[in-house]
Amino acid sequence: MGNTKFIFVTGGVTSSLGKGIISASLGKLLQARGLKVTIQKFDPYINIDPGTLNPYEHGECYVTDDGAETDLDLGHYERFLNITTSQANNVTTGRIYYNVITKERKGDYLGKTVQVVPHITDEIKRSIFSLGETGDYDIVITEIGGCVGDIESLPFIEAVRQARWDLGANNALVIHLTLVPYLKSAGELKTKPTQHSVKQLLESGIQPDILVCRSEHRLPMDIRKKMALFCNVHINSVIEALDAETIYDVPILMRKEKLDERVLSKLKLSNKTEPDIDRWKEFLGRHKNPTNEVKIALVGKYVELPDAYKSIAEAFTHAGAENECRVNLEWVHSEEITSENVLSLLANMDGILVAPGFGERGIQGKLIAAQIAREQRIPFFGICLGMQCAVIEFARNVLNLEGANSTEMDPETAHPVIGLMEEQKNITQMGGTMRLGAYVCRLNKGTKAYQAYDKFSVTERHRHRYEFNNTYLEDFKKGGMIASGKNPDTGLVEMIELKDHPWYVGSQFHPELKSTVLTPHPLFVNFIKAAIGYKKDKESKDNK
Repeated sequence: MGNTKFIFVTGGVTSSLGKGIISASLGKLLQARGLKVTIQKFDPYINIDPGTLNPYEHGECYVTDDGAETDLDLGHYERFLNITTSQANNVTTGRIYYNVITKERKGDYLGKTVQVVPHITDEIKRSIFSLGETGDYDIVITEIGGCVGDIESLPFIEAVRQARWDLGANNALVIHLTLVPYLKSAGELKTKPTQHSVKQLLESGIQPDILVCRSEHRLPMDIRKKMALFCNVHINSVIEALDAETIYDVPILMRKEKLDERVLSKLKLSNKTEPDIDRWKEFLGRHKNPTNEVKIALVGKYVELPDAYKSIAEAFTHAGAENECRVNLEWVHSEEITSENVLSLLANMDGILVAPGFGERGIQGKLIAAQIAREQRIPFFGICLGMQCAVIEFARNVLNLEGANSTEMDPETAHPVIGLMEEQKNITQMGGTMRLGAYVCRLNKGTKAYQAYDKFSVTERHRHRYEFNNTYLEDFKKGGMIASGKNPDTGLVEMIELKDHPWYVGSQFHPELKSTVLTPHPLFVNFIKAAIGYKKDKESKDNK
């Protein structure tokens, strides 16, 4: 491991307290001091990865450059730290057991009885230490999913206990995130849930070094002293984490609480450099003080759970700040869109994004949304299935290809303008078998795509099985829809756009996965720019 230090982030009392945001915020502050930092997430579910999980169950599935289907927290890590992650940054119970069972079948354990301790915990520790062994990082932050006390989390907590023992003093620490609830009827903040949570952690052999306490109210000194005393931590290590206006405020709040200083002190890292977070503050300034405002319809079939489109929502935040524009997202369920109500739902929008997805449910609403954007000349952005919907709608209503469809929706369609990729046709297993990860896209000069990127070749991340059918490419070109980007090796159409439309662009890839605070994605930036222009033109016409 060399000189790499390890930080473990656990949670208690309740889920959804924000371990991922705290981990990313701490990582940002340490990185801003010149340290090389990465973050990994351990998920206690038995799926190998979230690739086959329903978005209602787990939110979006985040995809890395190397094609790993991972937890959405990796998106936070990349957006905050402006780094790329990989398969090594997300490990599940399923993957741990899969690796152990595979080794057992190969005879690697030489006939020994395979047990949770030491074999499962050793495999978890191998995953923890693997990032440290590369020599690329000064600090590895490991977030343990779930809550202390969960049956599923027990092997991970035990592995953390062992890892601390292996690493020795000053090379590892544990941050425990808890909830300090406020009882309105009593008018009091209650510390007992935190005490019980820490007690559970102690029963597993782990004394937390730092407590990060989520609360709706400020923690007075007497409350901090009480928690420090009963949880056996220094009072300076009781960190207040108030509810923030945005997730991007959290690094600033953690800096005020001196979380990064406590970490450096406990790890005996004598880094006297103040964190350079000027660019982060500039982003926040633009985000909170917009000079423009637009309304964007996000059309999808999982809109009841915004986490299903987490990266898209955050990419809009980044692009909005870049344009000094507040982006008001209107979450529109595609199943609720009909030909009769589409104008009332979408005509007053400044832009329409048709979101990714799988399957036939809600597809008709997405087709209608693509049509209204084309006909009303509203800025349009289609991602993955959203691009495919734009293609299908254009084929039916402009090229007059009756019944044109994707073979995903209608295997017997007379005009399969979207078809299953050749290499996907013999695949029977669903998990991890899509076209996944980063691929090159070559752009055509003079297109909206080229204008956005200002370069001929880009690399973007994919997650799909179906593609544009190149048999119809010339028909589309003659009709006014061009392929503005292609994969140079396979000829796969990566991007489409309309020639005679202010901004009507579709991408087969997922640009939202590469948008970060410091490098907003150019397609989202230009989409918002087009929406601002559209709104101003509309207002100008209304005032005449």
